[in-house]
Amino acid sequence: MTTAKPYTTDPTELGFDPEALRNKYAHERDKRLRPEGFGQYRAASGSLREFMIDHYAEPFEREPLNDEVEFAIIGGGYGGLLAGARLREIGVEHIRIIDRAGDFGGTWYWNRYPGAQCDIESYVYMPLLDELDYVPTERYAHAPELLQHSINIARHYDLYRDTCFQTEVTGMEWEEDSRRWIIRTNRGDAIRARFVAMANGPLTRPKLPGLPGVEKFRGHRFHTSRWDYDYTGGSSDGNLHKLRDKRVGIIGTGATAIQCIPHLGADAQHLYVFQRTPSSVDVRNNAPTDPEWKAKLKPGWHRRRVVNFNETLGGGYTDEDMVGDGWTDVFRRVGGIVVGDIDALTEAQKEEVFELADFKKMQE
Repeated sequence: MTTAKPYTTDPTELGFDPEALRNKYAHERDKRLRPEGFGQYRAASGSLREFMIDHYAEPFEREPLNDEVEFAIIGGGYGGLLAGARLREIGVEHIRIIDRAGDFGGTWYWNRYPGAQCDIESYVYMPLLDELDYVPTERYAHAPELLQHSINIARHYDLYRDTCFQTEVTGMEWEEDSRRWIIRTNRGDAIRARFVAMANGPLTRPKLPGLPGVEKFRGHRFHTSRWDYDYTGGSSDGNLHKLRDKRVGIIGTGATAIQCIPHLGADAQHLYVFQRTPSSVDVRNNAPTDPEWKAKLKPGWHRRRVVNFNETLGGGYTDEDMVGDGWTDVFRRVGGIVVGDIDALTEAQKEEVFELADFKKMQE
């Protein structure tokens, strides 16, 4: 016996054909998938090593370290900072954070291209707001504020002490006799640690397309995560005045391109945009933080907002959607699709309902 679903999949009632959209999405997905997987990308080395240049810190030399710490953290972005902060709160003193960047920040150390900002509400995305007694200046903070917040966290928790910047971990092995990790780096370090936390994210290393002839291009070139303001002029706010007599090409139309293309288009003599697959684009709805709202915030507001956001995105029931943005909107739509108790659905039905909610959002 087949039981009727407590929701409709009828195209007439929905206003769109789910099966047609599945086929369309599959077609676009197949255009992007390549049999060589990550092998389709080029390493930023050899003739392409200029794509790895750090424009934000001067290189320095130091002697190799051969010492021991209680806790080593690989990565100095928000994840590494959170780990370090919580360790400090419970009294751990001997912490070493290791990062190839020249300062804390992770993603926000490297990604300083014009227009860069977070796409999760900053009142949720930025960590340790309660602890630092800080409220972001706008709903979707821009890169300079996100980077400065990283620096403020590190200063607040005294994490600069013993940190190794411009240092890349090359190997890590467990030594059974001493019951310690041996961490080796590109600077010849042999650091012993009782505990190690991996906080190295994916958005710090340039991913270069495997385009034939890219090595032969004689114009200026750089990756958005290594933006060269010496060449373009301007800052993360725009005004790329040195491009006014330049023809510029940008490859890709993902989230990064959507943020920096308006600035390139405004300042370059001519801009060419190369797109393989279209991206979905929603209204940003950014705004400065309301002073009256800020004044009414009570201690613990940040944690409550984070929990509410995660519960909403996890499909849980909440009396109130505190965030009310494009992310939570998709999940709020689920309640308008299902007749009855969502928890009574099978896993397959839940997947279909969330897919229908996503389709509805994409059809706007």
